[in-house]
Amino acid sequence: MRRRRQGRAEQAPSASGDGPDRSRRHEVDGLPREDVDRGTVAGAFGGLDLESLYAAHGDALLVYLTRRTADSQIALDLWAESFAQAFEARGSYRGTSDAEAGGWLYGIARRQLAQYYRRGSIETRALQRLELERPPAPPLVVEQLERKAGLVALRDELRTALADLTPATRDAVQLRVVEELGYREVAERLGISEPTARVRVSRGLASLAELLDRAAAQEAVS
Repeated sequence: MRRRRQGRAEQAPSASGDGPDRSRRHEVDGLPREDVDRGTVAGAFGGLDLESLYAAHGDALLVYLTRRTADSQIALDLWAESFAQAFEARGSYRGTSDAEAGGWLYGIARRQLAQYYRRGSIETRALQRLELERPPAPPLVVEQLERKAGLVALRDELRTALADLTPATRDAVQLRVVEELGYREVAERLGISEPTARVRVSRGLASLAELLDRAAAQEAVS
């Protein structure tokens, strides 16, 4: 991720707190770990050992979110916000093991996922407070992520499960998830606003909890 200030990207402070590290850009594009310098996570965030947290759980969390949204770009945004919130909440973490740290991180991500299911939008307040942004992921990396997440097979399963949704919701999910249209195109096809299209898709995905994430979907409607 890169830091934003007054409309332009800046380098974030180095992990040592001595100011910008001139040897690298502090960006994390929401990519699989092998495509990102691990040091950038700690460099961008500092504090709690987020570099180790990212190295241990970053890849798997990104795949997890991709499978539960069937949308790599939504997953990348949720992933970025989850790490931003992890940084902000680092002082409250009391775990002592990698397993506890992973569970803590996934809990943050699950809450973001539930909110997405409920509202059809992604919370980015932590990123905004930290003045960070997620640069667009290159097409090749998106393709690799979707292959790791098995989105082709998942979309086939979703196509079958769509029969259980209401017609309005089914049409929105079909266009967005199965046919992979943008939200603007979905809205135009259905004659609705883009925010309404987003809500229909997110609630449709919540209804497909068996294929996606039952716990997050239950939290979304509770």
